[in-house]
Amino acid sequence: MDRYDKKILHLLQQDGGLSNQELAERVGLTAAPCSRRVKQLEESGIIEQRSIRLNARKVNVKQTALLHISMDKHVTERFEVFEQAIQEIPEVIECYLIAGNNADYQLKIVVPDLDRYHEILLGKITRIPGVTGVQSAFVLKKVFETTALPLGYV
Repeated sequence: MDRYDKKILHLLQQDGGLSNQELAERVGLTAAPCSRRVKQLEESGIIEQRSIRLNARKVNVKQTALLHISMDKHVTERFEVFEQAIQEIPEVIECYLIAGNNADYQLKIVVPDLDRYHEILLGKITRIPGVTGVQSAFVLKKVFETTALPLGYV
């Protein structure tokens, strides 16, 4: 990976909607070599996908909750059931198996309001087999958010 590849990755992380021509101009390449590099980065798996980010408030998703989930048994089957069930709840936008805490999973949930959060918590999450505890924290203010990964390690 050379400086052109790193620049391409940096720019696409900032704006995945750049046209190939715009990207090439900003990187300092012509369109064809830039396109080949992007295709190679995609084929190698470095670029997993391109997506857009929506304004949560404008799509009526105003409340974010971070949940710590405790499980009753630390066995593969229990975790598999939980992980499958949690993926079927569209309001859950992140799920991490964690260590070093009194919980087994951390979830990020987005909802329009606390009523909907309550419905999801009691109607879905606590009904998943093995869930024994839930601790919730509500985001008061998003200080910053990014999906960009640091590129200094490649």
